[in-house]
Amino acid sequence: MMNVRPSEARGHANHGWLDSHHTFSFASYFDPENMGFRSLRVINEDRVQSGEGFDTHPHRDMEIITYPLSGAIAHRDSTGGQGLLRAGEVQRMTAGTGVMHSEMNGSNEDVHFLQIWIIPEKKGLKPEYEQKFFPEKDRQGRWRVVASPDARDGSLTVHQDVLLNSTLLSPGEKAEYTLPKGRHAWVQIARGTGTLNGVALKAGDGVAVSDESSLVLTASEPLEALLFDLA
Repeated sequence: MMNVRPSEARGHANHGWLDSHHTFSFASYFDPENMGFRSLRVINEDRVQSGEGFDTHPHRDMEIITYPLSGAIAHRDSTGGQGLLRAGEVQRMTAGTGVMHSEMNGSNEDVHFLQIWIIPEKKGLKPEYEQKFFPEKDRQGRWRVVASPDARDGSLTVHQDVLLNSTLLSPGEKAEYTLPKGRHAWVQIARGTGTLNGVALKAGDGVAVSDESSLVLTASEPLEALLFDLA
């Protein structure tokens, strides 16, 4: 079973310096039918103008993943974590007992990124920060795990039973994924167009998947996508 969440159905907030689309309920956008999927709570597609960003603010009891598509994000938090995050890099922050952090546009162009929140396996975790680079060649034409509960294959560590995978596809190229029995998936199209098991998808679309053992994502134009393998 696949349930498509179209790009145009998402919540939208334009603050001038920030243009944000919300796949699930977030901030002033409330949709009781779309509060998340399994442990996946937030997927925001954000565009932030040069010189702007999110000033220091608090988070707690959430796994926060930042996935840049273009531009650069300057991150700083109260754990001492800091860095400049660009396309190809992925960042994970465990908010746990509480963390303060800021995210600013660290480039001379708009920065375009996905902000992802995952509900952790338990509350009160020690705050952590982690950032890694995943080369295009490792994601081209295949799913590459970028976050997992056991840091498999050099991925980031996320404190939940979730495997986050990333792929890049050229036109006509396919990426196949076998979903174990009893597992669920959310597929998010970050850029481009294609099909998932024959269903047409475009940038911003998301798909909730249950009771499907085989997933085949095919690109009709250059495509970037995320696949969350969820308990």
